Amino acid sequence: MLRRTAFLAALLSLLPPSALASSLDRLSEFINKTLAAEGKFEQKIFDRNRRLLQESEGTLAFSRPGKFRWTYAKPYPQLIVGDGTRVWIYDEDLNQVTVKKLDLALGSTPAALLAGNNEAMGAFRLSDLGAKGGLEWLEALPRNKEGNFETIRMGFGSSGLEVMELADSFGQTTVLKFTSLLRNPNLDLRLFRFSPPKGADVVGDVQ
Repeated sequence: MLRRTAFLAALLSLLPPSALASSLDRLSEFINKTLAAEGKFEQKIFDRNRRLLQESEGTLAFSRPGKFRWTYAKPYPQLIVGDGTRVWIYDEDLNQVTVKKLDLALGSTPAALLAGNNEAMGAFRLSDLGAKGGLEWLEALPRNKEGNFETIRMGFGSSGLEVMELADSFGQTTVLKFTSLLRNPNLDLRLFRFSPPKGADVVGDVQ
């Protein structure tokens, strides 16, 4: 038994710190050490029977706290920008802009959740789900039931945050996979500013 314990201790000492951390530790590290990021994402939406409803892809960038740019390239163009105070959602096909206050948008878009800080994460009840499929999983339950999502799960791997799964009240699940995520790049702050295009219909909390 002593030999086995010594062997396990020696084996664990060879692992990187992230391999020993729970998903709660990984989230704290992600929030505290990833002050900005940019990369690509793939998104799939499934119904309650896990039937694929929609696929999309695009790019993302964020700078804490509360600034982000989320661009959908396929299947139709859409832009979501958080300027630190408000969230602007621009639907190019409809030429419509929807505006929300940032604190009300937290949890209603993956981008707002990613760009939050420790204080913002206080809006969720967090629990460690353990390891599955090579990732450390965390569950975040919104304290405010008025948001779009009932359950949010975040999967952390060797490269950091790799997957988000968001389940809504209609039984649909949105799965986001992040690729080429570059941590703490020098981002142009103009990325996080938005002015409605001329002639666009603007609705929501503009004032």
